Amino acid sequence: MFHNYEEALNWIHSRLRFGIKPGLTRMEMMMEKLNHPEKQIKTVHIGGTNGKGSTVTYLRNILQQAGLTVGTFTSPYIEQFNERISVNGIAISDEEILVLANKLLPIVEEMDQMEIGGPTEFEIITAMSFYYFAYINKIDIVIYEVGLGGRFDSTNIISPLLSIITSIGLDHTAILGDTYEKIAFEKAGIIKTDTPIIAAVKQKGAQKVIVNQANERKAPIYLLDKDFMIDKYHSTPTSESFGLKSIFFKWEDLQITMFGKHQVENASLAVMGAHLLQDTFESINEDSIRKGLFQSKWPGRLEILSEHPFVVVDGAHNEEGIDALVDVLINRYKDKKKHIIFAALSDKKTDKMIAKLDQVATTITFVTFDFPRAASSKTLYEESNHPLKDQNSDWKKAILNQLEKLTADDLFLITGSLYFISEVKEFWKNYQK
Repeated sequence: MFHNYEEALNWIHSRLRFGIKPGLTRMEMMMEKLNHPEKQIKTVHIGGTNGKGSTVTYLRNILQQAGLTVGTFTSPYIEQFNERISVNGIAISDEEILVLANKLLPIVEEMDQMEIGGPTEFEIITAMSFYYFAYINKIDIVIYEVGLGGRFDSTNIISPLLSIITSIGLDHTAILGDTYEKIAFEKAGIIKTDTPIIAAVKQKGAQKVIVNQANERKAPIYLLDKDFMIDKYHSTPTSESFGLKSIFFKWEDLQITMFGKHQVENASLAVMGAHLLQDTFESINEDSIRKGLFQSKWPGRLEILSEHPFVVVDGAHNEEGIDALVDVLINRYKDKKKHIIFAALSDKKTDKMIAKLDQVATTITFVTFDFPRAASSKTLYEESNHPLKDQNSDWKKAILNQLEKLTADDLFLITGSLYFISEVKEFWKNYQK
């Protein structure tokens, strides 16, 4: 039995040594021992390569504005571990984590002795969330973000009201496959029989896989740019404005404050999702959709930490994320000199990511951070062809050095792994104090 939050958290993190073990057998066993909490809750399931977290927050805010109590399960965390399990955007308490860990401990210890093997960290956290939302803090609906892939992800034991696939990119290729089609097949594993699926998948081959899987399961499918379309998109100094039309609705002048065309696409998925959920929750209306979109913010996604000097963090941790980031830098901040600090995980294909950052950076500095899979600053530095590149194994010193040099014309961007951005955010809070 754990006596405090720290003991519980250390135990949860200790399960990282079990690595990633795709498959649902361990989850199903835990659910049986917990009296099937996953069957007690209404859910929405959101998968994809990029944009999952933003789509979760758009949909959550829309549903909140409709007067619903909304649980979310997301990963990774940006500021604190507890935020992975949240209600109306507020992370659960340390005391609740302690209760959940003690509930799971005897089950995990029993499974450790079985041939099936003990659950991983992510499986334990997922099981905790199911128990929490079913039996401790009952809510109206929970939005579940897929951790990795979809078909064998530990969240994929739910029977959701609808599923959303945001995008397909070449990420986690060692586990999910090395083509868009193979990755799409894994992501499409969240499509359930007779359950609506919404998707923003652009690659023709990947889209075909998604459609085929939907048809096999008789799941109504709604594709961005086919069944619902973005219209009259333009940027303002403080927002993105767009229309959205389908055979069901026509929206004019929707506003979001997260920047980039990719965020408009994420928001459109949430609007389509909200429309389909109106059959279950009649309180969803135009007012809740407009207010929910406008009030949505997601930490670590083109987040402005300071305006004077101008400091931005963005968790662009794969090639598609870098593409979206570069697009915003070119279109929204073309007049600013861009000083970039970049850190990444060693299992990412960083050469193409760095080549794209090289094209927009005035200066670029490569750093490493304290994480088991972090790439070395030297390795990243050697992949860059920028004439004004640098490296520093001490990322905090690199940030402080850059801050001293900034002028009113500069944009200071800290980007890369979300695990890195999480550490930067903590550092920034202390720096401001």
